[in-house]
Amino acid sequence: MAELRTEEEQVEALKRWWKENAVSLIAGVAIAVAGVVGWNAWQSYQDNQATAASMRYQQLVNLAGTGNLELANLEEARSLAQEIVTEHDSSLYADLARLLEARLAVQQDDLDGARSALQAVIDADRHAYLPGLARLRLARLMLASGDAEAALDTLESGIPDALAAQRADVRGDAYAALERRDEARDAWREALSLAEQRDQPLFGVELKLDNLGMEEATL
Repeated sequence: MAELRTEEEQVEALKRWWKENAVSLIAGVAIAVAGVVGWNAWQSYQDNQATAASMRYQQLVNLAGTGNLELANLEEARSLAQEIVTEHDSSLYADLARLLEARLAVQQDDLDGARSALQAVIDADRHAYLPGLARLRLARLMLASGDAEAALDTLESGIPDALAAQRADVRGDAYAALERRDEARDAWREALSLAEQRDQPLFGVELKLDNLGMEEATL
């Protein structure tokens, strides 16, 4: 009889435990299942978003091409770039679209629009290389606008080592615009040296040095 009472007590204890904990236990299982389903759904959504962004960006690249576009195509390409930025703002494709939009804006003589697109890439700061590339292009825009000092300031920081040769090249251009010939020569020589070390093509720098030498010879 003692064993029977013990078994009965165990059953009753189990019933009481289930009555007290069933709701929380079921809720916990439901939350766990929902978490797994939610995570999988989120991952699927992210994958779909990345695929959509990639396809839209490829469409933009195909539309923009590499040469000058007709006005209608320029406007269509810039509109598509803005769509990518709006719909996929937190993705790498948004920064790539902004870089391409800056080039398209320059083709339309919209330098303010180009600066705004490049500055957005710099401010996002999602990847070391792209903000550095945006800084280089922004510095070139400043040079084209006659603001060599601002170009030099832009190049002071935020340029990765992979773009060091290009930074030195643009610095040389800025110094040359300010008629600081010795500094321009040093910067261009540094650019050639860095490009050689990294086995990177860097076109036009030797010609700039030759031209600088010829200019000095005529002084």
